[in-house]
Amino acid sequence: MSTELQNFSLDYFSLTGKVAIVTGGNTGLGQGYAVALAKAGADLFITTYTSDWSETKELIEKEGRRVEFFQGDLTNRDTIKQVVSKCLEVYGKIDILVNNAGTIRRAPLLEYKQEDWDAVMNINLNSVYFLSQEVAKVMVEQKSGKIINIASMLSFQGGKFVPPYTASKHAVAGLTRAFANELAIHGIQINAIAPGYVETANTAPIREDQERKAEITARIPAGRWATPADLQGTVVFLASKASDYINGHILAVDGGWLAR
Repeated sequence: MSTELQNFSLDYFSLTGKVAIVTGGNTGLGQGYAVALAKAGADLFITTYTSDWSETKELIEKEGRRVEFFQGDLTNRDTIKQVVSKCLEVYGKIDILVNNAGTIRRAPLLEYKQEDWDAVMNINLNSVYFLSQEVAKVMVEQKSGKIINIASMLSFQGGKFVPPYTASKHAVAGLTRAFANELAIHGIQINAIAPGYVETANTAPIREDQERKAEITARIPAGRWATPADLQGTVVFLASKASDYINGHILAVDGGWLAR
């Protein structure tokens, strides 16, 4: 048996001693990602739009991990630089970046407003690119790092009533591959999670339409919508040593939606 096979252990999934930035990590899927990383041993730096982060703070500190919060607008380039500099000031390094922050605005295509297009693209795409670029500079110096983008089923499909969301999530998949091509040589892995239909605030309007919800559920082989807990193992895997040879991949966690 080769030495490499003998050396493998479950410690490969441990994030002990790691520092993770999670954008939009105060609610929904972002909170789930942050808590999962803490459970695996990482300390957290969480960006949020709101100032009430008591629940998330309690959940992370319950795991014996440290957490710092940063309230700001990630569509602002200066704010993005502040996120990186503040995290370095507090922790001295950045091992993991989870680009979770995002938004969605629904309207028929022929009625879609430019200001809604701009708002969605600025947070879902531009902030992902510029924050990843700034963090990548740190990771290249460290010669290691994990960037995890949040894609979507609409990275593969067109959807309805959400043209900028669809465009941004297709672009996130492209950025994931583009960053991986350039940064893999530096020991950095960039991958994306594409959640299926998840019970969060973003999907509340769909779930309130009982006919639409039933239609979607009927197509999911698992027979149910996901909860944030269903994504926790995936983010830990992609943030850990166990995924060191996975790069530029879009990992669907969808209950089988894309297989139908």
